Amino acid sequence: MSLAAAPGTGSTSVSPTAASLWRGGRGILLVALIVVTGAVIGVLLGGSGESRLLDPADTSSSGGKGMAQLLRAHGVRVTRVTSVAEARAAGSGGGTILLSDTSSLTDEDAEELARMPADLLVVGVRTRLDLLAPGVSVAGTTRTRSREPRCALPAATRAGSVYMGGMAFTAPSGATTCYPADGKPTLVSYPDAGRTITVVGDGQFMTNLRLAEDGNAALALNLAGARPALIWLVPSESAPAGTGEENLYDLIPDGIKWAVVQLMFVVVLLALWQSRRLGPVVTERLPVVVRAAETVEGRARLYRARRARDRAAAALRAGFVDRTTPRLGLPSTAGPDAKVNAIAERTGQAGAHVGAALYGPPPADEAGLVALAAYLDMLERQVKES
Repeated sequence: MSLAAAPGTGSTSVSPTAASLWRGGRGILLVALIVVTGAVIGVLLGGSGESRLLDPADTSSSGGKGMAQLLRAHGVRVTRVTSVAEARAAGSGGGTILLSDTSSLTDEDAEELARMPADLLVVGVRTRLDLLAPGVSVAGTTRTRSREPRCALPAATRAGSVYMGGMAFTAPSGATTCYPADGKPTLVSYPDAGRTITVVGDGQFMTNLRLAEDGNAALALNLAGARPALIWLVPSESAPAGTGEENLYDLIPDGIKWAVVQLMFVVVLLALWQSRRLGPVVTERLPVVVRAAETVEGRARLYRARRARDRAAAALRAGFVDRTTPRLGLPSTAGPDAKVNAIAERTGQAGAHVGAALYGPPPADEAGLVALAAYLDMLERQVKES
């Protein structure tokens, strides 16, 4: 809309649109077209690419390439395999097998993995756990958060707090249990026929997103890099690993999510293009002019009607301190004693009287309130004149 100045000064339109600043908005429409085109291309090209949880070749936030590179930097030979047969052919003796998904494995595959002469690291797995880690069973689910090890397992104690949770377990006799949640461990490790089986409730601490937090990288390196070779099994037809509970949002392809974000950006641009910016401040006459004295008198009448002598005294004291403190050369943070001493020295009044007037109890009656006001007024005049 157009705002008019005060009478006698004429009127001026102060509401040009943002479109007039950029050739009627053609530039913004061009940007919007580019963004929409990018969104469509993102859906077409990115819809088929799906991240794989704890895949050593995946660079997404849920992938495990960061962990694989960390292991290789520490001299661990990392071999990515997609089947149990490839794991057997890779030579598992003296190494460690890491498994984070059993959705496409058969019972025979799980039994064969359990027979291989290698340490077994099972991460975030719920199905066929009885075949892979006999004696370990799922006791429930728990929230994944930073947890302390609270155990004597060297790999955990050296790492410290880790982003751990997901599933809690019951452990066999002789097992070492760590990172408890509600009394149940989320990490179980125990010896079995000359090798070590370790079961972890959630593998998010190993992902690219979480690896640099807390002691996540240290625990991942200690568990997966305990042997000179790591066979990382990523089944070729696996579904995204997790707890088995997926909502509608998890089923939406990443390309669609990115397209929605870009379309929201386009909507914001269009809103800015169609909006009208604010103009300069325009002065206008007030309908009523109220004298300051009338405001003070009105507030005083309210205090009197409510017998609020304490609030009235507090207002008088606060106003006196605010006005006189700068004249005394004191900072606003000066304490009561400093203010009382400065006023007493400047006015020659007794410090006890000044302190009682500023910080004493509220007046008992209206006569006391009037006397307080008069005394504060006298002090203020003496401060100004000194």
